Amino acid sequence: MKIFEPVGFRQAFPALQQPTVYLDSASTALKPQTMIEAITAYYATNTATAYRSLHPQAQETTRALEQARLQVADLLHASSFQQIVWTKGVTESLNLIAQSYARSTLQAGDEIIVSELEHHSNLIPWLIVAQQTGAKVIKWQVDSTGSLSLHDYQQCLSTKTKIVAISQMSNVTGYAVDIEKVIKLAHKHSAVVVVDAAQGIVHHPLNVTELDIDFYAFSAHKLYGPTGLGVLYAKTELLAQMPVWHGGGKMLKTASFAGFEALPAPQKFEAGTPDIAGIIGFNAVLDWYQTIDWQQAEQYTCHLAELAEQRLSQMSGFTSYRAKQSTILSFTIKDIHHSDLALLLAEQHIAIRTGELCAQPLIKALGVSGVIRASFMPYNNASDVELFVTALQNALVILTED
Repeated sequence: MKIFEPVGFRQAFPALQQPTVYLDSASTALKPQTMIEAITAYYATNTATAYRSLHPQAQETTRALEQARLQVADLLHASSFQQIVWTKGVTESLNLIAQSYARSTLQAGDEIIVSELEHHSNLIPWLIVAQQTGAKVIKWQVDSTGSLSLHDYQQCLSTKTKIVAISQMSNVTGYAVDIEKVIKLAHKHSAVVVVDAAQGIVHHPLNVTELDIDFYAFSAHKLYGPTGLGVLYAKTELLAQMPVWHGGGKMLKTASFAGFEALPAPQKFEAGTPDIAGIIGFNAVLDWYQTIDWQQAEQYTCHLAELAEQRLSQMSGFTSYRAKQSTILSFTIKDIHHSDLALLLAEQHIAIRTGELCAQPLIKALGVSGVIRASFMPYNNASDVELFVTALQNALVILTED
């Protein structure tokens, strides 16, 4: 039976024993004890590599890595575990798509639609491949609230559209576009859709098969897992046609000075020794993940963000950029620089993120130089909100003194 009980959930995270109020989870989530124990156990008792040696420890490691791949496929409702590729993170996943799939298929004059709310990791790879191929990046513009209009999207689509790159959820506002409609409209134009799920998967993993998603990428560290590990899901037929991006050991059948023969996907994209400890740790996270009622956890977390927004809205000069039903609260205080507030909050042991949040086009579209972002997770509580609000009030007293 899946449950969510706030106090018990919070106790799973040893980092919360520190005095800091952690409100920077959109950057990276805290790690549950079960992940820490799994990684420690691997380094303490095994440390064998995978996919090579025949001794029992190596075989055990290989099985653990493939079990994790199966768990990710199950999480995403992928039709096959072979559609799951291990990467270093969502950034590498998106660059892999750009440099393998896009670079080998795009021609001069082709178009790539990229929304204006994207994190730089889902913008820069497309700018690079456009320069390499002569393709053109088309901006899907946000409105004054940071939202995307499907009408505007349809105006961007054309017979030249080959790729649509879209975030499942903005890391600045928490806004989420209707991915299902985005995909259906793109497929009518025979374009493929790349979904950056770095933020969105934490709150609502998508069913990649049901939605007919072409590419779906995320980082483990935002889903309570380790840093340096990412996942790329892709349709089988797309992986089959994509050329090798980088080479080395473990990704080939034969090699000579005359050439090499690569293994099929996903192995052909996993050259070298993988992040074994990270994958084992993430497998433990996914085991734990299955025990939680995430619908209740999400409702609880949204309530915390709403509570913080309500309290801060009473302050003079407060402007919120939070989307409805979002766990992310980005805001500004009129005539107060975001960096000044961040420094004073840090001195009071409040961990938040500030600035352009690796989303310069969106920040510019919102008409600000930067924002303060408090991002909540189910391990936060009402006390965190009160401490955050009090610290912000203290900071404003200092910054507005004559």
